[in-house]
Amino acid sequence: MTPPGHILLLLLLPAAAAQMSTGSCSGCGPLSPLLLAGLVAADAIMSLIIVGGVLVCARPAQENDKIYINVPGRG
Repeated sequence: MTPPGHILLLLLLPAAAAQMSTGSCSGCGPLSPLLLAGLVAADAIMSLIIVGGVLVCARPAQENDKIYINVPGRG
């Protein structure tokens, strides 16, 4: 369950964002298409690395090509 302080923060976030002026960004400009494509490609590669790592770590360890299942009451 989310603590009440976090819910209050989420409720006040739009009000805080409305108080910010749009001209406060100095030197900010639109992203170039090449930079944006690079960011998307890097994100895709990192996602594939994470998924691959999870699959490798989640693979069950098999010994002698036998799968052992713990079934209570049999044995």
